[in-house]
Amino acid sequence: MIWQYSHKVDLMDKKLLAVIPARGGSKRIPHKNIKDFLGKPLIAYTIEAAKESGIFTDIIVSTDDEAIASVAREYGASVPFLRDAVLSNDFTGTGPVASDAYLKMKAQGKDYDAICTIYATAPLLTAKHLKEAYEIFNKDHVDYLFSCCEFPFPFQRGFYKTEAGAPDPVMPECIPMRSQDLPKAYQDAGQFYFKSIEYTLYEGLDEAERAKRDPYKDFVCRLYEMPRYRVIDIDTPEDWEYALILAEAIKKLNYD
Repeated sequence: MIWQYSHKVDLMDKKLLAVIPARGGSKRIPHKNIKDFLGKPLIAYTIEAAKESGIFTDIIVSTDDEAIASVAREYGASVPFLRDAVLSNDFTGTGPVASDAYLKMKAQGKDYDAICTIYATAPLLTAKHLKEAYEIFNKDHVDYLFSCCEFPFPFQRGFYKTEAGAPDPVMPECIPMRSQDLPKAYQDAGQFYFKSIEYTLYEGLDEAERAKRDPYKDFVCRLYEMPRYRVIDIDTPEDWEYALILAEAIKKLNYD
C-alpha cells in the first residue's frame, strides 16, 4: 500500500526545517566545508541560499566540528547541538543525519511539517531552485522530492571497463541506436532533498527496517530538474576546480 501524506497545510503555514550536514572529517579536501570559495567559506553559499528563499522556519547545521559551527553561526544558521560521533563517520549517509536532527529539535520543543536536507557542498544552488522545488513538494503532497539533472550523454550507450581494460556495454542492445532515439535519463544532482516527516523518520531506521519498504514505490516521490551548469557537489580537488570554473562562467555570462 502506498502511504499518502494526510496532514495538508498551506504553503505559507508549513513549518519547514532546513538541515545542512557538514561534518569536520573531510579527507580529500581538508576543512572543505569552511574552505574559502571565491571569498566566502563554502558552506556560506548554502546558508545564504536557504535564508534568501524565505521558506524555512529554521536553518540548522548538523556538525561535529566547532570551527564549522562557528562559521555557520557567523553566516546566520543555528547550531543547536553538535552531532554525535556515531553519525560523523565516513559511512553514515545524510538521511540518518537529518532524522537525528529532526528528533533532537523535537526534543527541544520544536516541531515541523517537513524537512529539507541541503548539501554544504553546493555553492551554485540558488534560492530560486529551493522555492520552485518546495512549491512542487507542497502542491503534489509529496513525501520525497530531490534535485536532479539530465545525464550529459545517454547512459544506455555507456561501458563498464573490465580488469583487462576492455569495454563491457551497459546495455549492448542500445549501442547501435542513435542518442536522440533513447529516452532521457536523470541523475541525482546532490543539491537538496525535501522530505515529509514520515519519510525523514523512515531514513533514520536501521538498514533492515528500511529494506522492508521501497522508497520510490511506497512513498510519493517527485524530481526537480536543475540546469546542469548549476549542479556541482564538491567532493574531490577536481570537483573544487570545476566548481570555480562554473561559478566564474555563470557570473560572466549572467546565467539565471
